This record gives sequence, C-alpha cells and structure tokens, in this order.
Amino acid sequence: MVAFNIGANVRHGIEQTTGRVYSKVWEMAAFAGFLAGREAARVMTPRGRGTVIFTGATAAMRGGVGYSAFAGAKHALRALAQSMARELGPKGIHVAHVVIDGMVEGAFIEGLVPDYAERLEQQRIVHGAEAARNWVWLWQQGRSAWTQELDLRPWSENW
Repeated sequence: MVAFNIGANVRHGIEQTTGRVYSKVWEMAAFAGFLAGREAARVMTPRGRGTVIFTGATAAMRGGVGYSAFAGAKHALRALAQSMARELGPKGIHVAHVVIDGMVEGAFIEGLVPDYAERLEQQRIVHGAEAARNWVWLWQQGRSAWTQELDLRPWSENW
C-alpha cells in the first residue's frame, strides 16, 4: 500500500500569489502525487494487486477565497486519482482519493490552534486513529466494491 499525504495548504490572495508559490504548491501536492502514483503502479502492476491512497481536501472540490494555489493543486491530485483508478483498477490496483475537511490531530496543528486540547476532546479535530481506520478499511476492500472517493470530516465542520 502507498499512502500519499501532503497538506500544501497556503493562503494568499490571488494578487499576492506569486508564480513561485503557485508552482511550489502544485509541485508538492500534484506533481509529487503523480511521481508517487507512477512508482507505485510500476511496482504493483506486475504483482496484479495493491492499493494507492491519495489524501485530498475540500479544496479538490471547490476553491476558497485565498486558496487558489492549494485548490489548483488539490483539484489536480483528485483528477490524477480518478484517472489512475480507471487505468489501474482492471490491473488489480485499488486507487482511492480521501477528502479530509478539517484539522487532523498532531504536533503541527497543536502548535497552531490555541484551544487544541479542547477541540480534540470534543472531537472537533480528526483523530489520527480514526483516519487510519478508514485507510485500513480502504486497503482491505474486496474488488467487487472498491471505494474511489471517501470524505472524512469532524461533526463540527463548517459547511
């Protein structure tokens, strides 16, 4: 199994987003996903089995104010996952895209969010173990009912 997960979440207004910022975010989230997916396919195709899971975000579905670079990159990653799923599924390789809308517990988020402990306790932050349980579920799915896209979000996510 390969799990590709990168945030690349930067916020800049369109007028402040430089070409360098846009291309670096695209490289991290889209191009790196392509490279990981291609190499996984090269290893898994001869075996006739395997699972590739790409972590996306709501930005893959709709762009938000200030997130042009992030949305462009995550849209590209989602399209890559869809194309790979259709190409590699018949070869026995399960490709899935998981949309995570919300913060995921960890040291990085803990350092950013003042009320981190309270939010984590209230389950307003995605628990890593819960996310991992979904990755394992995807990995164990039978071929007759593969999930191509899954959406994970805490109950308190703002719609």
